[in-house]
Amino acid sequence: MAIKTLDIENLKFKTGNKYELLVILSKRARQLAAQEKLELDEKLQYFEGFEDDDEFSFNEEQEQISKAFEKLPHATQRAVHEMESDDIYYRRPDKED
Repeated sequence: MAIKTLDIENLKFKTGNKYELLVILSKRARQLAAQEKLELDEKLQYFEGFEDDDEFSFNEEQEQISKAFEKLPHATQRAVHEMESDDIYYRRPDKED
């Protein structure tokens, strides 16, 4: 996958500050990555506890599940896309009354 450059100056107008933008994007990317890891772990947990009789077919299924998750866009890319389309909710606790 080709690397796409990101124009921070255009995106910073969503928050008013490019450093705040980067913090929001990094926190959202971590959330997405953690959620993805939980989903993958849940799907792979199904295969624990089975006997070794069908180990080859289980390994094949586990590999297919892992490859499906590898094909997903990176969490950072998804966070940037969410910010571009105004799908990220963020708040500033110090400015709330």
